[in-house]
Amino acid sequence: MTAPIALHYWPTPNGHKITIALEELGLPYEVTLVNIGAGDQFKPDFLKIAPNNRMPAIVDPDGPDGAPISIFESGAILQYLARKTGKLYGKTERERVATDQWLMWQMGGVGPMAGQAHHFLKYAPAMDPPQVLPYAQDRYRKEVGRLYGVLDRQLAEKEFVTGAALTIADIAIWPWAMGWEGQQQTLDDKPHLARWLNALGERPAFQRGRAVAAEARAPVMDKQAMETLFKR
Repeated sequence: MTAPIALHYWPTPNGHKITIALEELGLPYEVTLVNIGAGDQFKPDFLKIAPNNRMPAIVDPDGPDGAPISIFESGAILQYLARKTGKLYGKTERERVATDQWLMWQMGGVGPMAGQAHHFLKYAPAMDPPQVLPYAQDRYRKEVGRLYGVLDRQLAEKEFVTGAALTIADIAIWPWAMGWEGQQQTLDDKPHLARWLNALGERPAFQRGRAVAAEARAPVMDKQAMETLFKR
């Protein structure tokens, strides 16, 4: 029996990428929670496998040549899992290039921009003292809207982001795009994005992956957690 992959995780969009991928791939895994609001990401044992003090990270006991390997950065983990299994990456080099470019689009665009939108629209105004910055709010709100427009146009002609098959690009983008309401976006003018969000949300693996440790994340972040996350 294959030894389970050790997943260091917290229920956030980046964490959901990996649980969804593992569920879609049918790979066994065990979860170690990294409570980012309590500062677990700064603990020495975690930093040994994730030196950038960000989750998720994995340790695969059955890595290349049968030797264990640890990997941080959600995009790198997705690429590794897809290569390991030969799934969710496309069957040709052209398909793999398409998958990579949309994965990088998420890593360099949607993730950072949506994360900043969440920060300035939701968390910064709740800080002590409140930080209400209209310029930052408007900047990131607009950029997220632009990115979702790009995605909607891509999905107008494709069932999934890169074509007719699910890939790690879809898995990377979906958890972030599911937060569109908190990013103060609308789907009224993005019917193809709305269709894609709903279709993926009905997949059992997506549902299972998003449900992992969902109860651990408080619906409202307390001030101490915000201090840990945003001022350290």
